[in-house]
Amino acid sequence: MAAVLRFVNRGVFRSAMGQQYLTFSSTAKAKGAGGRTGKPLPEVVKIVEVGPRDGLQNEKTIVSTETKIHLINMLSESGLPVIEATSFVSPKWVPQMADQVEVMKGICKKPGVSYPVLTPNLRGFQAAVKAGASEVAIFGAASELFSKKNINCSVDESLQRFDEVMKAAKEAGVPVRGYVSCVLGCPYEGKVAPAKVAHVAKRLYSMGCYEISLGDTIGVGTPGSMAEMLEAVSREVPVSALAVHCHDTYGQALANIFVALQMGVRVVDSSVAGLGGCPYAQGASGNVATEDVIYMLHGLGIQTGVDLSKLIDAGAFICRTLNRKTNSKVAQATCKL
Repeated sequence: MAAVLRFVNRGVFRSAMGQQYLTFSSTAKAKGAGGRTGKPLPEVVKIVEVGPRDGLQNEKTIVSTETKIHLINMLSESGLPVIEATSFVSPKWVPQMADQVEVMKGICKKPGVSYPVLTPNLRGFQAAVKAGASEVAIFGAASELFSKKNINCSVDESLQRFDEVMKAAKEAGVPVRGYVSCVLGCPYEGKVAPAKVAHVAKRLYSMGCYEISLGDTIGVGTPGSMAEMLEAVSREVPVSALAVHCHDTYGQALANIFVALQMGVRVVDSSVAGLGGCPYAQGASGNVATEDVIYMLHGLGIQTGVDLSKLIDAGAFICRTLNRKTNSKVAQATCKL
């Protein structure tokens, strides 16, 4: 018997900014949170907030260290379980992340919350650990041309470079997350074969990455291509170790995430206020907004542990700082109520 979703209007809540929002709670009957979808959905989904790193790294105007710290602290208070704090890359290549040490030492680390950082090499890993990082992330690409044009080496060569990072992390007892870029399309190659994505994901998993985040870097994926890619990858890597990282360039991010949930994925990357994007994608509108993902998941009866009102406040704060409008549809809508 198909599960039934029941939505109950709970009135309004008032945010810290004094604004009122309509709120809805949902209850999923029967097993799982499948509702009327026809396929069982996970009861709990882990959100990995990437706004402070992936969201801000392409900003041309340098965001102050104080602002970054305050943003991360606000996100921590919203109940997010994972917040990617910064990136230990050379300031020469990513000036926005030059204050990585100050950020790591300045944030209020809330018990139970993880604050991973991106570390492209051994030097970055060592600096991250010294600054107090207890989890790191490495990244590869499923596209040869993307890899060669961005880090001047082949996909396999890039993976070989991570051997020393993985060895050092294992010795230090530091968990490592792996990213795969361009899983549904490349700005240079176009469509990327699912087999290529599966190859890179398998390599990262075999190297010791506990979780593999599959990134639609330029946001060209559709539910069909997402399903095809996940089918290929899940034959090589347990679906329990997979996450999806969707950009919303073509407005398909939520639909793609929904398909991933139906296929067993229980981890979703997203960025507060939809910050971020890929500089190689014309019209790229950034990462999928965390607010929109949370609204959809809660509407499906899926637990996240995230307080949407506090999350909206965090998005409003960083958007005021950047002097821009939020990319979150939920935030835009609730601000008008």
